[in-house]
Amino acid sequence: MKNTNIPYGKQFIDNEDIRIVKNSLRSSLITTGPYVKNFENKIKDIFKCKFALTCNNGTAGLHLAFQAVNLKKNDVIIMPIINFISAYRVANLMGLKVYFADVDKFTGQMTPLSLLNCIKKNKLKKVNAVLTMYLGGFPENNLEFFNIKKKFKFYLIEDACHAFGSQYNFNKKKYYIGSCKHADISVFSFHPVKTITTGEGGVVTTNNLGFAKKISEFRSHGIIRKNEYWKYDIKELGQNYRLSDINAALGISQLKKIKKFINQRKKIYLFYKKKLKKYFKFPDYNFNNHSSYHLCIISINFVKIKKNKDNLFKFLNKKRIYPQFHYIPISKFSFYKKGSKTFKNSDNYYKNSISIPIYYNLKKYEQIHIIKNLLRFIKN
Repeated sequence: MKNTNIPYGKQFIDNEDIRIVKNSLRSSLITTGPYVKNFENKIKDIFKCKFALTCNNGTAGLHLAFQAVNLKKNDVIIMPIINFISAYRVANLMGLKVYFADVDKFTGQMTPLSLLNCIKKNKLKKVNAVLTMYLGGFPENNLEFFNIKKKFKFYLIEDACHAFGSQYNFNKKKYYIGSCKHADISVFSFHPVKTITTGEGGVVTTNNLGFAKKISEFRSHGIIRKNEYWKYDIKELGQNYRLSDINAALGISQLKKIKKFINQRKKIYLFYKKKLKKYFKFPDYNFNNHSSYHLCIISINFVKIKKNKDNLFKFLNKKRIYPQFHYIPISKFSFYKKGSKTFKNSDNYYKNSISIPIYYNLKKYEQIHIIKNLLRFIKN
């Protein structure tokens, strides 16, 4: 085994990526220029959605989505207790009333039942928005969530930051997450560990013209341009969430490789599953849908083997393997004062699940090294 560290994820950059980024630097506009519009159009063409609006990261994308559907202070939003902190942070800054739904103990994703239980348990008469999250890139239950949306009449926003390139089946046809066929808005991230990268960046997709106009304005200070370029108005204050043309240029090049990236991630995932399924639990995903394979999440009953997750992380770190955990339940953080006793499944997920390395250029000998050491930890 070569003396190199193996992280849970990382980008793949080739000479074509470097070439197009260099070319963008020679452009007369390196922000709000042609590369951004080209990138947006290419995403729109892939997803078959009406609008794709780039931004400078996934967190900004979530803020844009919440603003687009006109969420205001004290409006109610439901989201899964397992998620990166950004969605909660944005909602909290906006003064929204956030209610958490429990998750499946293996996938870490909110379920239709846990969503309905959240509404019932908290006696919510009005829900303004629900944020779903496709942890690991696996699109689960999106059609069921859409049916619940129709019943309760809330806005359905997909936190699809893990799911760029993921697809689902409906009426014998494939649809991309981001098509917004069964959601109001989808939000994606282009962080280096995601399916494709722009360095930092994100995109928001929708089929609603009104939402698209709000997103376009809000990501650029709220500025509304007049016919003369030197005249503009601001009806509502916005933020500076624009993506640069340099970042967009990288995104254009990376888009060409998306199928190759996902296919390789899938091969790695299936190789892990074949070699590890006897000792580790792999979530029972709906494999009729098609994942981006952003993460490979595995679980083990640490109580049964009389060890804990810290033992495993330390053991693997000594072998230069650096797994990760996605994510610590938001209820576990010091700032959260309401306790976590009611989130039984998320506690189980937190105790027993880890993300093992998966990325495009993860070599076969590195995969074998990871498998051998996981099995060594279990058998010892």
